Amino acid sequence: MNAAAVLINNRNPLSAVNFSAVTDALLAGGVFLDETAILPYDAPVTVTSTLARLVAEHRFVYLICDGALLPSAREALEAATGEKFTEEYHLNVKETTCFVLPADERGAEIVKNETIPLVDEKRGNMYLRTYLRTVCAPTDLVRTALKKAEEAAQGKLLLHMNTTFGNGRIEIIYDRNTPKMIADEVIRILATDLKDYLYSMEDEGIEHRLVEALKVRRMHISTAESFTGGGVGAAIVSVAGASSVFYEGLNTYDSGSKEERLGVSSFTLKQKGAVSDQTAYEMAAGLLRSGKCDVAVATTGYAGPDAEGQPAGLCFIAIGTKERVRVYRPQLTGNREEITKTAIQLALFLAFREIK
Repeated sequence: MNAAAVLINNRNPLSAVNFSAVTDALLAGGVFLDETAILPYDAPVTVTSTLARLVAEHRFVYLICDGALLPSAREALEAATGEKFTEEYHLNVKETTCFVLPADERGAEIVKNETIPLVDEKRGNMYLRTYLRTVCAPTDLVRTALKKAEEAAQGKLLLHMNTTFGNGRIEIIYDRNTPKMIADEVIRILATDLKDYLYSMEDEGIEHRLVEALKVRRMHISTAESFTGGGVGAAIVSVAGASSVFYEGLNTYDSGSKEERLGVSSFTLKQKGAVSDQTAYEMAAGLLRSGKCDVAVATTGYAGPDAEGQPAGLCFIAIGTKERVRVYRPQLTGNREEITKTAIQLALFLAFREIK
């Protein structure tokens, strides 16, 4: 029923078409590919004959390519079908609908906003989606939960999981004919097993949930960051309306800055070090001492590769309120970017969990 063809440039072997954003968007819309063909754009006979076969055998055909090859892709489909494009991204050929999509986030947006609604209209079925969003859920726990959920799904729902810098996104996809009891049981299993890491059942980032929670409680938040380089504060202010809840963000990399700006004691810095639970505690406490914020987030750690004899990924995240300051000591894995961005997500999640 559904086939994809990916147009690649064989003349440049170093150029790869990463089409996962588009196929993930198709999957999220309930489009399951029965066949995927990889086609070299400089072999027109092969491209034309393969596209002609796909159009004859499938109801929907998705031709994915680099943005620069979109004109060539349209010409190839016109040659294969004998029809001319009257719309920018789709072409109707008798009972088959063909789509030409750029292989990037723009293509994913086209799929979401234009392709899926048209496909749903033509196939006379509406696919429903439920999302669960998590942060730093242990891999083994997620696998076990997904296995239990898949067994409960009885083949009637599709579960799709991906994780980016510790932020997990589980999509539960099913059509309107799926028994509600089965769908509810799958959602219950996942929400129960992952409850300690779950922050939303909407498709939204943790920074959105945190800002929303702060607004509801009329609270202000401040950040003091060392190895995360202002990333926690930047994530918060990326949300529309964050100005009503974000008081200030400090990047206190140097020990002197921690001492002068946040009041971290010189004794702590000398005896415990800049990367320690006590330093993180005093950084958060320094923010709270100003009386200008209700929630404080402080981060210090080693992103690597030089970790001063300590393992890269060792970090301390302090979350403070007027009642208490909690310090967490996660050991993160990955390269420098992965460690830093995962720590940012985790800090946002811990702040949200403290006030929710």
